[in-house]
Amino acid sequence: MAAHVWRDAYRGMSTDNIKGLILALSSSLFIGASFIVKKKGLIKAGASGTRAGVGGYSYLLEPLWWVGMTTMIVGEIANFAAYAFAPAILVTPLGALSIIISAVLAYIILREKLHIFGILGCALCVVGSTTIVLHAPQERQMESVTEVWDLATEPAFVLYAVLVLMAVFMIVFCYIPIYGQTHIMCYIGVCSLVGSLSVMSVKAVGIALKLTFSGMNQMVYPQTWVFTFIVLLCVITQMNYLNKALDTFNTAVVSPIYYTMFTSLTILASVIMFKDWDGQNPTQIVTELCGFVTILAGTFLLHKTKDMVDGPTTLSGRLSKRITEEDDEDGIPLRRQDLSV
Repeated sequence: MAAHVWRDAYRGMSTDNIKGLILALSSSLFIGASFIVKKKGLIKAGASGTRAGVGGYSYLLEPLWWVGMTTMIVGEIANFAAYAFAPAILVTPLGALSIIISAVLAYIILREKLHIFGILGCALCVVGSTTIVLHAPQERQMESVTEVWDLATEPAFVLYAVLVLMAVFMIVFCYIPIYGQTHIMCYIGVCSLVGSLSVMSVKAVGIALKLTFSGMNQMVYPQTWVFTFIVLLCVITQMNYLNKALDTFNTAVVSPIYYTMFTSLTILASVIMFKDWDGQNPTQIVTELCGFVTILAGTFLLHKTKDMVDGPTTLSGRLSKRITEEDDEDGIPLRRQDLSV
C-alpha cells in the first residue's frame, strides 16, 4: 500500500522537465566558467595595458576576455531555452549552481581561497538543487502562445502585475532619489520585481519559439510580439538598476540579496501565472520550499565566507585585502566606504 502511494505521489520527471534541467545545468556551467575566463582575460590585459579598474579598456583587445563573454552569452541562451521546457520553480533556483562552479574554478585555476564554510555552502546548494529537481512540478503543455496570454490576463496575475508596477514606480520616484545611495533594497527591489515579470515573458517567448520550431508558427500572433517587447523593456530596466546597485554597493552584498529576492518573486509569479503547484500535494510543495531555503542558506554562506582565510589576519593583511576589494571581479571600482556595507 505504501509503495502504491509513493508511486502515485512521484511519477518521475517528464521529457520536457529533463530537457529543461539539462539546459539549466549547462547554463550554470557556461556562466560559472565565463566569470573565470573573463577574470583571466582581465588579468592578462592588465599586465600589458591599463587595468579596467582604473578606467582602461585594453581587455577589449584580449581574445581570452571575448572567449569569456561568448561563454556567458551561450549560458544565457541555454537558460532562456530552459524556461521553454521546464517550470520556473525548477529552472530559476538552479542559477545558484553557477556560483558553485565559479567558486570551485576560482580555487583551482586562480588559486583563490575557498574557506571550509564556503565548501559547506557549495554542498548546501547541491543538496537544495537536488531536492527541487526531484520534486519539481511537471511542465504545463501549451498548444499556442494565446494560451500563455490567457494565463497572463487572468485576474490573479493581472493583480500581481499591477502591484509589482505600483511598487516599482513608488520605489523609483519616491525612495531612490532619497535613499538610493544608502539603502541597497531600493535598487535590488526594482531589479527583483521587474525580473519576476521578465522571466514570465521570457518563458512565454520561449514557448512561442519552441512551438514555431516544431512546425506551429507563433510569429503570426500579436501576443508573441507583446511578450517580446515586455522582455526587452524589463531586461533593460533590470540591467540599469543592477548596474547602479553594483556601482554603489559591495558585490558580495548585492549578489546574494539579489538572488534571494529575484528567485523568490519569480517562483511566486510562476505559481500565480502558470499554477505550478496545482496537482501537487502539500508534502511536495513543502519539500520544494525546503530545497529553496537550503539553496539560499548555501548561497549566503558561500558569499559571506568567500574572502575568509583560516587563522589570524594581520593588520597589513587586512589593509591589503581592503585595497584589493576596491575592484570587483569585472574591474568596476568600488568606493572605499561601500566595503563596510
